[in-house]
Amino acid sequence: MVSPTVFALDKRYVATPIQSTWQMVANTPLECRLVHPIPNYGDAEFSSRASKKIILDFELKMRRPMGETRDVSLVSLPPSWRPGESAERITNIKFFKQFDGYIGGQTAWGILGELEKGRYPTFSYQDWQSRDQRIEVALSSVLFQQKYNVFSDCIANLLPYSFEDIAFTILHYDRSSVQLNKASRKRLAQIAEYIRHNQDIDLVLVSTYTDSVDTRSVSQNLSEQRAEVLRDYFESLGLPEDRIQVQGYGKRRPVADNSSPIGKDKNRRVVISLGRTQV
Repeated sequence: MVSPTVFALDKRYVATPIQSTWQMVANTPLECRLVHPIPNYGDAEFSSRASKKIILDFELKMRRPMGETRDVSLVSLPPSWRPGESAERITNIKFFKQFDGYIGGQTAWGILGELEKGRYPTFSYQDWQSRDQRIEVALSSVLFQQKYNVFSDCIANLLPYSFEDIAFTILHYDRSSVQLNKASRKRLAQIAEYIRHNQDIDLVLVSTYTDSVDTRSVSQNLSEQRAEVLRDYFESLGLPEDRIQVQGYGKRRPVADNSSPIGKDKNRRVVISLGRTQV
């Protein structure tokens, strides 16, 4: 435990109860972002993106970047209307020169937990412009709970995979068919779900291949049919035609020995590559 008076600092930035707002600025299956403006200082932002694991990031975005790297004390303070409660130390971190403040992992979740209790997570560090002063930046818990509920629901509905997980995908076909096998159809549905929610996908490359069961011309025709089926599929998702490039290679470029059933299964494939304009 630490005494609140230790942190009675020279410059304090915090939203008053009247000023305090929390805003959901992104609420999609790809991204969740909850922002809290801090008057005259900047914004506090919690965010999480579609991924195999739920990862929470916290950024303290400053109007004026840090002029020097500083050691920062993070404490949880009670609001002024709960004077009987004491301050609690959370952790010590660093804010780096010319960067916004960043916290990830369990500490970021801990900040949300303190806000949910109605407390004020507060950052304290030495002012880089005036060495005999300290800066205190607090997150107000006023009006937090309702938007936090929305943020929590958003995180629960994030897709369990990222762009990197689907940017390069190899799928496989049933024998002599334009139909993907069951596992590949499920994977293609994941790619489609991501594309539906992401306007930044600007290129889809589709390359289809066959095994060596049929003649060269039959194999070529089959791979081209497979490619066109996928072109139609991606167009149905709303992608413009000029963003989709398909190519059928027939039995060329095998990746396995066609003399075995397993090898044939591997060669009956489509390679799908996605490109996007933003990261």
